[in-house]
Amino acid sequence: MKATLIGADRLGNIPQALLDRGIDVLRHISAREPAGQRRGQGLPAGTELLILFTDFLNHNAMRSFRRAAQEQGIPVVACRRSVTCLMQCLDRCVLCPGAQAGSCALPD
Repeated sequence: MKATLIGADRLGNIPQALLDRGIDVLRHISAREPAGQRRGQGLPAGTELLILFTDFLNHNAMRSFRRAAQEQGIPVVACRRSVTCLMQCLDRCVLCPGAQAGSCALPD
């Protein structure tokens, strides 16, 4: 599975933790710059999962990326930028490799 990560300046050990789950990081967009927050062209081609780091995104950027995911039918996981929080969210996501129970936060 290929994921696009939105938010956070640095990912630390998150890419390795995702790789251990069978999820490759297709692209990381920090969304700090105003141009990165208003991406109207959608998500990168090949994105199968969108991960939003909520403690590093403003509401408008989050809404824009969620809308892009909804238009493409891509599931969304929203969590804080912490490996523990991300792994807990992925455990609840039935579409993600290694999931146990529950479901992703699907786009509204």
